[in-house]
Amino acid sequence: MRVVTLAAEDDFPGWREAARGLAQASVPASEILWQVGEAPVDLFADEAVMPPAAPRALKVPRAFLDLAETAILHSDPERFALLYALLAGDPHRVADQADPLVRRLEAMAREVRRDIHKMRAFVRFREVQDALPFPGTGEPNTRYVAWFEPEHHIVRANARFFVDRFANMRWSILTPALSLHWDTEMLSEGPGATRADAPGEDPVEDIWKTYYASIFNPARLKTGAMLKEMPRKYWKNMPETALVKELVAGARQRETAMVASAPRVTPGSNIEGAWQALREEAEHCTRCDLYKHATQTVFGEGPVDARMMIMGEQPGDQEDLAGRPFVGPAGEMFDRAMAAAKLDRASVYVTNAVKHFKFEPRGKRRIHSKPDAGEISACRWWYEQERLLIKPEMTVALGATAARQMLGKAVTITATRGRPIELEGGGRGWVTIHPSFLLRMPDKSKAEDEFAAFVEDLKGAAKALS
Repeated sequence: MRVVTLAAEDDFPGWREAARGLAQASVPASEILWQVGEAPVDLFADEAVMPPAAPRALKVPRAFLDLAETAILHSDPERFALLYALLAGDPHRVADQADPLVRRLEAMAREVRRDIHKMRAFVRFREVQDALPFPGTGEPNTRYVAWFEPEHHIVRANARFFVDRFANMRWSILTPALSLHWDTEMLSEGPGATRADAPGEDPVEDIWKTYYASIFNPARLKTGAMLKEMPRKYWKNMPETALVKELVAGARQRETAMVASAPRVTPGSNIEGAWQALREEAEHCTRCDLYKHATQTVFGEGPVDARMMIMGEQPGDQEDLAGRPFVGPAGEMFDRAMAAAKLDRASVYVTNAVKHFKFEPRGKRRIHSKPDAGEISACRWWYEQERLLIKPEMTVALGATAARQMLGKAVTITATRGRPIELEGGGRGWVTIHPSFLLRMPDKSKAEDEFAAFVEDLKGAAKALS
C-alpha cells in the first residue's frame, strides 16, 4: 500500500503530480491510500515514496483534466481514488456519459459548480470600521467582512472571482475551513473562523431591504422553487431573507390586487406546472457538451400566457452566474430598448436559443464564443417545448443564432429583418439584431442610429402583433 499525502483538500496540482507518477508505474488504484495533511497513516502502508516518472509523458484528454480539476473540490473523501481509477484505467472514458464512474464524477463536478455559484450569489459583505484610522490619511479605516459556509472545498477556487469583482474594496470572507483577505493589492489566507467572528447588520442593509421589498412580485412567488435555488441554510447570512416570511405571508393580498391588470391563463390549465417541470428538466440538460463548463442552465422566464416571446442567442457571463436571461450589459441595452419601444418586459416571455454559456477563457475573463450548428440544433428541443407551452403569437429573434433557431436554417439579419414571417406550427416571427451588437460598435453616432432602428424593429413586432 502506497501513501500519498496532499497539502490541502483542494490540492489539485499535488494530486495530478502524484497520480501521473503512479499511473506511469502502473500502480493499481487499490494499492494507494490518499490522505490530506497530517492525517494518521495506515499501519499497513508503505513509506510514501513515489515511483520514478516514466520517460514518456502521460497524455490525457483535456476533458479529463477539466473534470478532475472541478471534482477534486468535492467533499467526498473518495474523490482522489475515483479520479485515479479513471486515470489509471482509461481516461478517454470521460467521453462515455453512460460509464458509472464517469457519471459519478460528473455528478460531483456539478455539485461543486453549484456550490461555487451559491457562494457568488449568497455572500453578503458587511461594513466594519477598524479602531485605527487608515495609515497616512486619518480617514476611517473601512473594510467589508462576509461569512459563508460552503458544502465543498471551493473557497480558493472562488477567490479570483471576488478579487476581480471587488478589486478596490478591502474585504474578508470567513468560512469554517479558511479565510480570505484582500487589501486591494494582495490576497492572503487565514485560519477558519466561526459565525460569531463575522459582524452583524450595517446601515446599508436597510436600503437593500427596502429595494428587495419593492421588487418582490407575489404573482411570481413559487416557494418550492425559491427554496431550491436559495436553501434556508444561506438565509441567516443575507439581510433580505429577513423579509421573506412577511412578504410571503402578504403575497396573497398583494396578488389579489394585481389580478385585475394581469393576463390570465385559462382556468384549469396545467401550463404553469408543465413549464416548471420543463425548466427543472432543463437544469440537467446534457444534450451537448456546453453544460460541462457552464455554471448552470439559463432557462426562459416570463408569463406562460405571453403573446410575445423574445429569444436571444445564448447566456453571457453574468447570465450564467445569475441563472436568468438578459441581466448583463446586453440585458441593460435590451431593457432600455424595450422601454423606448413602450414594451413591458414583464409581459413578454424572454429566452435564449442556446441555454448554456459558451466561452473561451482569456486570462481572468470568460469571453463569449458563438454556438456552432450542432449546439444550436441540440437546444432546439427546448425552444420547441417552450413554444408549444406558451404559444406566442409573435416570436422575436435577436441575432443570427436566434433567427436560425426560430427558422430552422441559417439566415442573414439583412435579408429577414423587420418583417413578419409565418412560422411552422402557427404564430409569426420577427428578426432583428441582438443588443450586444450595439455594445460592440465603436462609432457612437452609428450606434445611436442602430439603437433607434432596433427600437423601431421592436415597435414593428408589437404593431404586427396587435
